[in-house]
Amino acid sequence: MMNIMMDMVIRHDGKNWVVENDKLTLSAPTIDGIDEKVRTFMRQNELVKKGDKSKVRMLFDNSTIPQWIRQYGQHYFNRVIEVEG
Repeated sequence: MMNIMMDMVIRHDGKNWVVENDKLTLSAPTIDGIDEKVRTFMRQNELVKKGDKSKVRMLFDNSTIPQWIRQYGQHYFNRVIEVEG
């Protein structure tokens, strides 16, 4: 069974990848690390139940890249991961 999708904003702070929404902020030095932190958070907080699946959409914060390049990369680093319970 697929649960509702969670939306987050993703950016890089110069050292770590950061994902956040109005309820949480997670960071890790690698994309794989941030994916694992999101999955762990969702499982530990029972946002995805055992046997279910949920999707997390990460929309890149374009304000973190120079203005002149934004027109060329409107979807610079948007991603969706699936989390299984």
